Amino acid sequence: MKNELNFQKKSYSELLLYLALNIEDFQILPKIKLETDLPQKVRDNIQTYFFTYKSACEFANQIFLEIYQPGAIKKYCQQSKIGKKLPTALYIHISALEQLHPLLQLYENLAHRLYLKAVSRQKADAKTTTLIKFNFDKPTISYLHYPDFDIDPHPALKTSISINLNEGKVEQRNYTNSKNPPVLHRKETFVTSEYPHYQKFAQLTSAEVKLGLLDNTRLIGTRKGWLTHLKNHGIEIQDHHVIQHTIEMPISQIQRHKAAIVRKKISKPVRLAVEANLFTEGTTFFDYGCGYGEDIKYIAKKGYLSAGWDPYYLPETPCIAADIVNLGYVINVIESLAERREALIKSWQLTKKVLIVSALVLIDDSKTEGKLAYGDGIITARKTFQKYYEQQELKSYIDQVLNVDSIPIDLGIFFVFRDEAEAQNFQASRLKTSLYTPRISCKNKRFEDYEEQLIPLMNFMSDRGRLPVRGELDEETDLIEEFGNFRRAFQLIIQVTNYQEWDKITDKRRQDLLVYLALTKFSHRPKFSQFSEIVRNDIRALFGSYTKACTLADLILFSLGDSVLISKCCQNSSIGYKSDYSLLVHVSAVAKLDPLLRLYEGCANRTIGRLNEATIVKFHHKLPIISYLFYPDFDTEGHPVLHTTMNIDLRDLSVVYEDYTSEYNPPILHRKDALVTSDYPHYEKFAKLTVQEEDRGLLNDLEQIENRLGWLKCLEKNCTEIKGHRVYWRTNVDPYQLKILKSADAARKRKRKKQNN
Repeated sequence: MKNELNFQKKSYSELLLYLALNIEDFQILPKIKLETDLPQKVRDNIQTYFFTYKSACEFANQIFLEIYQPGAIKKYCQQSKIGKKLPTALYIHISALEQLHPLLQLYENLAHRLYLKAVSRQKADAKTTTLIKFNFDKPTISYLHYPDFDIDPHPALKTSISINLNEGKVEQRNYTNSKNPPVLHRKETFVTSEYPHYQKFAQLTSAEVKLGLLDNTRLIGTRKGWLTHLKNHGIEIQDHHVIQHTIEMPISQIQRHKAAIVRKKISKPVRLAVEANLFTEGTTFFDYGCGYGEDIKYIAKKGYLSAGWDPYYLPETPCIAADIVNLGYVINVIESLAERREALIKSWQLTKKVLIVSALVLIDDSKTEGKLAYGDGIITARKTFQKYYEQQELKSYIDQVLNVDSIPIDLGIFFVFRDEAEAQNFQASRLKTSLYTPRISCKNKRFEDYEEQLIPLMNFMSDRGRLPVRGELDEETDLIEEFGNFRRAFQLIIQVTNYQEWDKITDKRRQDLLVYLALTKFSHRPKFSQFSEIVRNDIRALFGSYTKACTLADLILFSLGDSVLISKCCQNSSIGYKSDYSLLVHVSAVAKLDPLLRLYEGCANRTIGRLNEATIVKFHHKLPIISYLFYPDFDTEGHPVLHTTMNIDLRDLSVVYEDYTSEYNPPILHRKDALVTSDYPHYEKFAKLTVQEEDRGLLNDLEQIENRLGWLKCLEKNCTEIKGHRVYWRTNVDPYQLKILKSADAARKRKRKKQNN
């Protein structure tokens, strides 16, 4: 709204709402044309707050018009200090409605008129609303009835009436006869602190939070899920009080210390932290729940100050704060929800810069079959407790307990940064395309004289896609003294290099930033001030302003909803192997794809995490699914066998894993050269193999050879064998058949050479 309004006073809000509700057809004046037609009390309030009737009507009209502005409802819902805010909606108790911003009250009133008509037609009771739901993503308000809201600690939903204000549609759902209706948690968030039962609600939530009962929202949203959750942990809720029952142990004692693994090498989570360059000079490391301490020894050998604590193996070691803290596969072996939560919080309290959290993610259900269930996990044969998470479940747990936005690195492995700017730098660096500094293509005496000083500038330009600002280049003093500024120095550089290559670098860095900014929309987009200074300089140089950069990023993000455009990008891609339904690309080439496809994969990578061992990324362009495929022998075998796949459905973020290690007839790869770019180390070898196989006619029917047995049958039929990346004729075969095959091979070669010429 154009004017700053003070909505502190209730009468002021009521007056605006009263006037706005009388507006007809977007006219400046309300339905009541004359001020004299208004009640005296209303006229007095107009005089007090607005001075004139016209001014009051203009303010009311602004509110009415703003309702229809894109994003207005979401903005005011998110700004509300009252109600329970979720990513897509605001829920508020009917008693607190008048505490909302007048715009939201007006919006609800418009929906309420349709609601009253609906209940009238259905001869229902209009006074049954308990909660009102404001939807962010569509113009819908829902009226929810929880008849036992005040007396049941976790009341069940009885009816839901949803009103679409744009279409005037009314949808009703009745859960009266449902055996598993939705239930409520955290009731105090829906009401104001003056609500009669507020303290009772808040105390219950506090007790449940301490026990970790509300951490996994996915499991507790329905009555059956909630009751099973309570039963598994020996807990009962009576009259808003938590009662803990003693659970009979299924075994004499859970032996947590036996979960520690004897390793001869660094653990995967710590290895990934090292590979991500999180360890720099002077970095300190602490391993919380270190087991036998192999990670401590490894990091110490690398020259960093390293320590750790374990309740069984190193109980006397003090827990000290460190730059990097590792909580490696600890929370999944703790059977107590409260202790599990405590371990996560304590490790975070010790963290100065980065916390590494890891836990087991269930890929194969057979790991839990036949095991003794206990709490939310199982008891293993070694009498240890084991909780298997789902990837999104683990992220949600970390984020809720620590109030952070953890970064998925691999299955079951997350980094949590203490500093927001460092987190953003890390995220941006993961999306950065690997580029080469343009080579020097001609001689220039002046360049040769200053080459040593100009090389750092060239490296910076290749890294950032822009000229540095003062203070960003370590060796800048002599350079500035000689050339006056960086731009003049760069003019000399482009005399000996290809200027178009520098333009391509700038364009690539611009694309990198756009993809990164678009992905921040999925969690929370940082304020400009939350970026490090060097990234702020990138944004200014490459886009002019942060607003412009975000607008362009959102336009790309919006394009993701166009399945036809995604399909077209896949089909037109110059990189990757294309089929009717998908595009397959080696992980090394993803950063070189069209920005829209990078963003498409980034949605899966950012929210769930990329399978770290993944070799191939599969873009499905008929369905919003991204798959990660692992071929362990991709570089060494001509036709590597598929080991594992991870399929992420972007519609509901569901994840499906498939393990092919025990398959008798697993899928195999062909045409590996199509999956990589020409600068891939083994590209030439891959390309020669494909040409040889095409000459033999081995790749004519891909459907028949996509699995190992079909491929072996094809090789046998064509008297061929593959060794490494070379094709050979088999010996001990029918000479006449071999002659025919060789003749066909020669004919294909001649045809290929003719086409190439």
